[in-house]
Amino acid sequence: MNRTSSHALAVARPVIRGLTLINLIYAVGLAALLVWSFFIQGWPDRPLGPFASTHPQIGNGLRAIVVIGIVGALIVHAVLRRLLAMVDTVRDGDPFIHENAQRLTTIAWSVLALEVLRLFVTAIASAVWEPGRLGGFSFAPWLAVLLLFVLSGVFAHGARMRADLEGTV
Repeated sequence: MNRTSSHALAVARPVIRGLTLINLIYAVGLAALLVWSFFIQGWPDRPLGPFASTHPQIGNGLRAIVVIGIVGALIVHAVLRRLLAMVDTVRDGDPFIHENAQRLTTIAWSVLALEVLRLFVTAIASAVWEPGRLGGFSFAPWLAVLLLFVLSGVFAHGARMRADLEGTV
């Protein structure tokens, strides 16, 4: 392992832990916002002002988007846990194991789910306050999903090759 990759590996663990904490704070904040929205007098007119009166479904739309955000935070938490476990196997010098292939497959499905959630948010926004506007489409997340599935296959193949090699020695 070269110096740059070992430095990146040393930084990865605390960064992932920090992102996990930020994601937890984000999820708790969204949950608090959702609960609080049910106790605000005059929701959504009071916090949103005249904007709410011109878009009568905006309160429900915002609550739906917050729920989607909470689901997204749970998915991100699962991704970060698996990524941390993978970093630990790399630090231990044993990354090409079947568990990492499974972790990558789960991460790929999770990123796909996050992208579907993003499409739901876009659809809700379009229906509630921007009729007819669905926002921009980006190929990058969909390519990332494909790359993660391919990388999962590479790890699975590496794990099989390693098991075969150990069986012949």
